[in-house]
Amino acid sequence: MRTPDTEASPFRADLLAGRVVLITGGGTGIGRAIAEECASLGAHIALCGRRIEPVTALAEALTARGAQAMAESVDIRQSESIERFVDAVVARFGTVDVLVNNAGGQFPSPAQNISPKGFEAVVRNNLLGTFNVTRAVATKVMIAQGHGRIVNIIANVARGFPGMAHTGAARAGVENLTRSLAVEWSPYKINVNAVSPGTIRSTGTDQYPPALLEKAERSTPWRRLGTPNEVAHLVTYLASDAADYITGATFCIDGGAPLWGDIWEM
Repeated sequence: MRTPDTEASPFRADLLAGRVVLITGGGTGIGRAIAEECASLGAHIALCGRRIEPVTALAEALTARGAQAMAESVDIRQSESIERFVDAVVARFGTVDVLVNNAGGQFPSPAQNISPKGFEAVVRNNLLGTFNVTRAVATKVMIAQGHGRIVNIIANVARGFPGMAHTGAARAGVENLTRSLAVEWSPYKINVNAVSPGTIRSTGTDQYPPALLEKAERSTPWRRLGTPNEVAHLVTYLASDAADYITGATFCIDGGAPLWGDIWEM
């Protein structure tokens, strides 16, 4: 039986040879899967995250497998922090070809129980942080070099996001930002797309109650949760030359969840 959480990459081994891929929040979960797949296809990997331990451990593991990788602690909410990191990546690898905005964070809660500070913190991380990184990479590297790939990891907000209204609002903002930048930066041959995962079983969902994950499985036609590797395959495709004529699009990877099933207990 197919096991999407352990299967090898479906792409040719040199698909991303020599490309420099910058991944935010790349130490665990979906970000880790993306980093591992891109490295296995020949890319040089630059990882950042607020916690240095996960990204450093992954960079060391990738290096041990023969890849070129680096990692730093970065707070994407602080523009100065990310600009220093982009400069360091360029100093090490010479450029940035692909940016994957994967970093984010949220917590499940009914809207009336989210404090103003809690709402602001999630929006600053997921929306403002994504813009900070995207702007820094574009203005420092991609616009001048006349090419680039940007992939924003968002969330499935097609039916709203009851139970996590803060991240729903922020991710919807990133989706709109994706479309806007796809048009504005098309003269520079920068492709900007978004990937919208459904419920993915990873370290990012460890904090969720088991009952919530079981409900997600029941509410998905595929009757299972997604895996980080499945998301990584889609991101890799968008990072490759095969996706050259795709920009401003949002790709859902959710087992058909928005088509069927309840998403909120009334």
